[in-house]
Amino acid sequence: MAIERTLSIIKPDGVKRNLIGQILSRFEAAGLTIVAGRLQQLSRAEAEGFYAVHKARPFFKDLVDFMISGPVFISVLEGEGAIAKNRDLMGATNPKEAAAGTIRADFAESIDANTVHGSDAPETAAVEVAYFFRSIEICG
Repeated sequence: MAIERTLSIIKPDGVKRNLIGQILSRFEAAGLTIVAGRLQQLSRAEAEGFYAVHKARPFFKDLVDFMISGPVFISVLEGEGAIAKNRDLMGATNPKEAAAGTIRADFAESIDANTVHGSDAPETAAVEVAYFFRSIEICG
């Protein structure tokens, strides 16, 4: 399996409930390395730009409002099969459908406040990582 990088965001609900350390430790325990990270308050423009792919969907405004409601922790994870591994660790988008022991099953409050975001494919990961981090900011 190839070494990959993927973007991870701990959303405002996770940051507010002091879950950053618990979530990051799950990534590390699964063999992923955190090669960049920062706490950031997204502006409306940043959130709208990041989620532009969903602009035509009915949940877009609520998603943007949620993502700017408090700080988020944005990181780049690296490791073998990092994209699939991160998605497995996160669990299904709807926490009611997420497997036991996943981040969303354990911490998400709802389908909207589902604690984490992760890239879904290599192409998406490359775009998402570059959206938030310059290559000089990534250690690895």
